[in-house]
Amino acid sequence: MSEQLRRDMECEGLLACFHGLKELDKECFRALVGAENPLTVDEIADAVDRERSTAYRAVQRLLQTGFIEKNQINYDQGGYYHVYSPTDPSQIADDMQRMLNDWYAKMGQLIQEFETKYDRSDASAPPVEG
Repeated sequence: MSEQLRRDMECEGLLACFHGLKELDKECFRALVGAENPLTVDEIADAVDRERSTAYRAVQRLLQTGFIEKNQINYDQGGYYHVYSPTDPSQIADDMQRMLNDWYAKMGQLIQEFETKYDRSDASAPPVEG
């Protein structure tokens, strides 16, 4: 953690820090943010110059983390395809803030447990002979 605090981070670093996203995931996210309209996986793959299957895995990771949304487009003659767009940044920020608050509370609890477990002034600790 101290290493994380010493490093210069950009806001996109939060994607990796909070969710373990890879560089390709961030590239796909940026492609979606920069697009005027929602994109298909094929269009995302073209934008990041990767194979469709590789881009699809990145899209799935972004969906799982809630950074992007998927919508179904139906053809008039039957069938459908999916398009992807970025989630509202304020919603993503709220989710990250909630996650950070949960983490902070958990770390506080663990620190308290550490202090309780190793407190030498505790009456149950064996006496120090001198």
